[in-house]
Amino acid sequence: MTIPDEVLADLEARKREGLTSSEILKLFEDHGLKFSEATLRKYVQLGLLPRSVRVGRKGKHTGSQGMYPASIVKQILAIKQMMAADLTIEEIKKEVWFVRGDIEELERKLDKIFATLKGALKKQRSEPTAKAVGTEIGAAEALAKELVGRLVKLEERFTTQARMTRRAEERSATG
Repeated sequence: MTIPDEVLADLEARKREGLTSSEILKLFEDHGLKFSEATLRKYVQLGLLPRSVRVGRKGKHTGSQGMYPASIVKQILAIKQMMAADLTIEEIKKEVWFVRGDIEELERKLDKIFATLKGALKKQRSEPTAKAVGTEIGAAEALAKELVGRLVKLEERFTTQARMTRRAEERSATG
């Protein structure tokens, strides 16, 4: 069993601010998949998943809560799939997942930067340079998306190579 791509895409669109650990666990439970709070913490501690970001809640004395990027669900599914293919956590960490978390962190930071820039631009709508600045922000955002896309493709190439190397080593060891 898995979580359908449409559900994941909808989740990422609706939950741009992120997901709490309880929302992540409920999603897996709703789709008949085993995943626990302890496993989530373990994967975070091992560096397989990004740390949560503390986000304050509105209202007095409500504190803050940890929010994970919505993309974490895809990461968890990928880890579960790799473990089902008999990769160890060490192999996943060393060979497969070596920059994915960093790329996703970069993407989140870029999203935050562009949201801040767009917010500042809205306040300066009457400025004569606002249109030019808006165009520059759009161009920079397009470049950022292209950069992230290229980094993901590079990471996928390394991942594919690591899997092929591992399979070749397994074949030579058994045969």
